[in-house]
Amino acid sequence: MRLVFAGTPEAAVPALDALLASDRHEVVAVVTRPDATAGRGRKLLTSPVAQRAAEAGIEVLKPTRPRDEDFLARLREIAPDCCPVVAYGALLPKAALEIPDHGWVNLHFSLLPAWRGAAPVQHAVMAGDDITGASTFLIEEGLDSGPVYGVVTEDVRPDDTSGDLLTRLSHSGARLLTATMDGIEDGTLVAHPQPADGVTLAPKITVEDALVDWTAPALRVDRLVRGCTPAPGAWTRFHGERLKLGPVRPAPDRGELAPGELAVAKNAVLVGTGSHAVELGEVQPQGKKRMRAADWARGARIASGERLGL
Repeated sequence: MRLVFAGTPEAAVPALDALLASDRHEVVAVVTRPDATAGRGRKLLTSPVAQRAAEAGIEVLKPTRPRDEDFLARLREIAPDCCPVVAYGALLPKAALEIPDHGWVNLHFSLLPAWRGAAPVQHAVMAGDDITGASTFLIEEGLDSGPVYGVVTEDVRPDDTSGDLLTRLSHSGARLLTATMDGIEDGTLVAHPQPADGVTLAPKITVEDALVDWTAPALRVDRLVRGCTPAPGAWTRFHGERLKLGPVRPAPDRGELAPGELAVAKNAVLVGTGSHAVELGEVQPQGKKRMRAADWARGARIASGERLGL
C-alpha cells in the first residue's frame, strides 16, 4: 500500500522505521506537527519524525491545522491507500479521514478501551497496572473509540518509569502496526468494535498534576513520580523553590517520619509520606543539573527535620 505516516515524537520513530523497512508498503510522505521552540534558547526544532523522514528523503507535511485546505489538497494529490498514525498530536477532521481508502489506523499505547487519551502510558504506571500494551484501531471522530485491529501486551515492571515502558511499547507496537498494515493490504484482518465496558480516560498530565503530595501513601508517591518520569517531571517545593524529583525507592523499615520530613544520612536522603518513608533518588534544584539526593543534601547543607512541600 501507499502510506502517509502521521506522527511527531521520538516514540513514533520505531514505527516509521519498521514501515520504511517493509517490502510490502511504500511510505510516500509523513505528516507531523509544525516546528516548535524548545529549551532556554528557544531554538526552533523539527520533530523527531520529521528529522527521520528527511533522512529517508520523504516528503514532510507540517500543517498548522489538519483541516487546512492546502494540506487536504496535497493529501488528495498523494492519494494514500492508508495512513498509519503514532502520537501525531492533533485531531483529524472528517475531510482528512475520508481521503485514504483504508482510513487512518492509529497505534495507541494501551489495551483499548482502557486509557483512551493523550497519556495512556503515564496513567497506566500511575494507576499501578500490572499489564498494559498497545492497540491498532481505525480512527473515527470519537476519542480513541474506533474498532480495533490487533493488540500486543506488555508487563509493567515494578520499577518502570513511563519512559521505560513507552520505549518498550514503541518497539513492540511498531511490529504490531506493520502487521496490521499487512493484514489490511491482503484482506485477512478485520477490525472489531471496542467493548462498552472498561473504558478509562488518560488526559494529558500537567505540571500541576505532577506535584507530589507527601501526605499520600508511599505507594502512590512512588507511582506518581515514576509515571511523571521523564515528562512532565515530578516535583515538590523546598525553601520556596521548585525541586524536581527522579524515581524514589520505598523504605518501609527506615523509621517514622512525618509527611515531607527529611532524614539525611551520609549516602541517603529519606522523606516521610502518609504511610512510610521513601528514599530520594536523583533531584534537580531550580536552575541546576540533576544530582544524587545525597550530594544535593550535602552541598545545600540540609539537616534532618527540614520539610519538603512547604
